[in-house]
Amino acid sequence: MKPAATSPLSPAPLLVFGAHPDDAEFGCGGIVARETRAGRRAHLVVCSRGESGSSGTPATRVAEARRAAALLGATLEFVLLDGDARLEAKPAHAMKLAAVIRRVRPGVVLAPSLAGNQHPDHPRLGRIVRDAARIARYGGVSGLRARPAHAIGSLLFYAVTPGAEPEGVLPVLVDISAPGVVAAWTAGMQAHASQLRTRDYVELQLGRARILGLSAGVMHAQALFPNDPALFDSLLPLSRSGRRGCRRAAARAPPGFFRSAPPR
Repeated sequence: MKPAATSPLSPAPLLVFGAHPDDAEFGCGGIVARETRAGRRAHLVVCSRGESGSSGTPATRVAEARRAAALLGATLEFVLLDGDARLEAKPAHAMKLAAVIRRVRPGVVLAPSLAGNQHPDHPRLGRIVRDAARIARYGGVSGLRARPAHAIGSLLFYAVTPGAEPEGVLPVLVDISAPGVVAAWTAGMQAHASQLRTRDYVELQLGRARILGLSAGVMHAQALFPNDPALFDSLLPLSRSGRRGCRRAAARAPPGFFRSAPPR
């Protein structure tokens, strides 16, 4: 699948990689919905059909992923690698995903975090994407010359589960409180009905976003973890911060919500 060309008046696309059909929806679906509703194109790339999962057939999971992407306003393709629970960080895989990056030409790339306490396919794919983003910008790479080299703007990682949040990395918080965003995200997660039979992953992710949002002074937020230091043209984008919002969150949070006083 080849996304339409980017308009000169719109930002470069958002490209999101997931190891399994539901990773992007659960890990950063609110951010995807927020970006598409603001007019940015988003393209999801899934690298297995979830064939090793305990619930749902590969065909079911592919169909769920297609419906979820549509609900988030994103396009979707499958780029199959070694299979669910069999992924290895091979140079050939990095080349394959680098070709996707050159084709889509994104400004921002999202991938699963590199933390070890999660499904082993997640950090392995994160490393593959990190390598692919670098390879995509090298003009002389044999096998990629069919398309021009492309340097992305930023690579950020998302955490599918709380245990996947990397330690020692200051997150970037994305406010997803705009009208309709959480509803679209919720619908996208609920599209993966086969995965909700044994655990309410939707409530888990909404709860994480609600707590993070309250801690930052907004209704809902999701965290991304940058691979590199962020570079800004001015201080204007830094006019809001999670620390500034903590006092507002504390004022409207239910009694006993915070275990300790918010930062001052």
